[in-house]
Amino acid sequence: MSLIRQIGLLLLGTLLAAFASGVVVTTVAARNTLQTQLHLKNNDNAAVLALALSQQKGDAEVAALIMSAQFDTGFYRQIRLLGPDGRILFTRDAKLAPVHAPGWFVTLLPIELAPGRAQVSDGWRALGTVQVISHSAYAHDELWHSSVLSAAALAAVGLLAALVARAVVGRLRGALQKVVEQAHSLVNGHFVTTPEPHVPELRRLTRAMNGMVRRLKQMFEAQTAQLESLRQQVNCDALTGLANRTHFMALLDAQLQREDGPCEGGLVLLRMLDLASLNRQLGHVAVDRALSAVAQTLHTYAERVPGCALGRLNGCDFAICLPVGGVARETAQALSDGLQHVMASFGSGIGLVVGAVEMQRDRQVAAVLSAADVALARAESRGAYAVELGDGVAAGPPLGGERTWREQIHSAVVQHRLRLVRFPLIDAQGELIHLECPLRLQLDANGPFDTAARWLPLALRSRLTALVDERAVALALADIGFDSRPRCINLARASLAESGFIARLRALVLAQSHAAQRLWLEVPEAVAGEHVEWLQELGRQLRPLGVRIGIEHAGEQLTRLEHLFEAGIDYVKLDASVLHGVAHDTDRAGYVKAVTRMLHSLSFQVYGEGVADEDDAVALHTLGLDGLTGPWASARRPDLVD
Repeated sequence: MSLIRQIGLLLLGTLLAAFASGVVVTTVAARNTLQTQLHLKNNDNAAVLALALSQQKGDAEVAALIMSAQFDTGFYRQIRLLGPDGRILFTRDAKLAPVHAPGWFVTLLPIELAPGRAQVSDGWRALGTVQVISHSAYAHDELWHSSVLSAAALAAVGLLAALVARAVVGRLRGALQKVVEQAHSLVNGHFVTTPEPHVPELRRLTRAMNGMVRRLKQMFEAQTAQLESLRQQVNCDALTGLANRTHFMALLDAQLQREDGPCEGGLVLLRMLDLASLNRQLGHVAVDRALSAVAQTLHTYAERVPGCALGRLNGCDFAICLPVGGVARETAQALSDGLQHVMASFGSGIGLVVGAVEMQRDRQVAAVLSAADVALARAESRGAYAVELGDGVAAGPPLGGERTWREQIHSAVVQHRLRLVRFPLIDAQGELIHLECPLRLQLDANGPFDTAARWLPLALRSRLTALVDERAVALALADIGFDSRPRCINLARASLAESGFIARLRALVLAQSHAAQRLWLEVPEAVAGEHVEWLQELGRQLRPLGVRIGIEHAGEQLTRLEHLFEAGIDYVKLDASVLHGVAHDTDRAGYVKAVTRMLHSLSFQVYGEGVADEDDAVALHTLGLDGLTGPWASARRPDLVD
């Protein structure tokens, strides 16, 4: 039994005991008072009557008249005149008066009346004794009435006391509940402070809890800063801050292989010519400044084009991965022209060349890099600031204008020309955690079902992602109802930004609440970094229904998400670029282990995506990841793959 309930029962028992004892004491005291008053009345009446009889000098007839008149005008049950020898000389008796009080009350509280007696005499001669007994019925009625009034008054006071006690207990309960909620928030990885109550004991408890929360938050922030430093050390070039070769290659591979990655893109390589000679001529400090200037120029370009990946492949080579196709040559020329002006401030001896190639998803990283290297070599043969475009692979026939895109995507959704494919997320024992279910659309009624890499950018431009995502969730719920296997759907950032989308999603889930416990929804990492309030609202609306919420493609911003513990999520999926090669890279393994430990401390499950290598899979399970997806998982559980 809870402490609050025990206190409540104790107060209730105390009030009831006080009420009962108050009623009993008041009633018994009133009964005793009435009984004493009646006894005194009998004695006084007997004395007055005896005096009147004594004045009659023993005249029996007159005495009888006086006693009869007294009996008729008073409220007596009996009047008697007894002779000196005890013989009854005169008596008048009345029937018992009706009692309006309940019988049980009269039985429980009887009023015992002693008769009033007085001597009748004629001088020194005793004539007899007068005995008077009054009726007690009205005394019982009055006692009952006063008892009812006393009980009502005590009940009113008790009720008022109960209301006051309830308010006080409720106040205590509210303060204790806040402490409990604060403790639960800590268990869930949320650092919440609460206002201090006015109750001294609870104020001290709350102050201690708030202090602990602030301390834990500081520890978490310090741990996050250490992880960011470790990420920079593992993934970034020390001089320029760009991704190092290993990490850039992992980013490029993830972009080419990811289901929802861009359908086409570009790769631009930059090379500073004759770096060894420049170091001898200008000195390492000046050359390092020039290299940093190149990196800053690339950063400036990437800030204007979201989705770019930058890297320093070796001492003199830089790379930029473009998220859109058809602009590789234009980008290469713009960078060459811009760097020519920037490098002029370092002297005439510094030169760069640029090679670019268009690329399409599903190509191998080695093939794309080889084509870009060939273009770079041709540019190098032409001299400083030359630009060459290598041979790429066409991305397929265009879909036409924006109106055509919109009509094709809308028709595919309305006519149900869409389907979910399945890829398993499994644990270390090979057991299914959930099915990754990317959506594919048949844009042409007679064509193939295209991946998100083909239609998602078009849906974003046409503002149709919310419609598509709602349909994907509906398909997942229907499939869950069919085979009871948990399924995961990716939600676009643009969908969460649309007013009413989350409310419609809740209504959709409520309509099939039996499947909600097996529905997983995840959003891009950028949502948690830039619009955590969207993620919080998604969690508030859907997590109480049993839906699990997570972040996908996590890695680049993970250690910079200051409010990750407040996001209201259940799990995090680490991006393939973070996990690639972890089995043979101790620094990367240490970073992944530290990130996993931090996320577990926030009560998040941690999964890895895009895992292709057996050694990497074994290493990741050893490092503490709860599950993996990607080519390795699909090969291990082919029965779960479409």
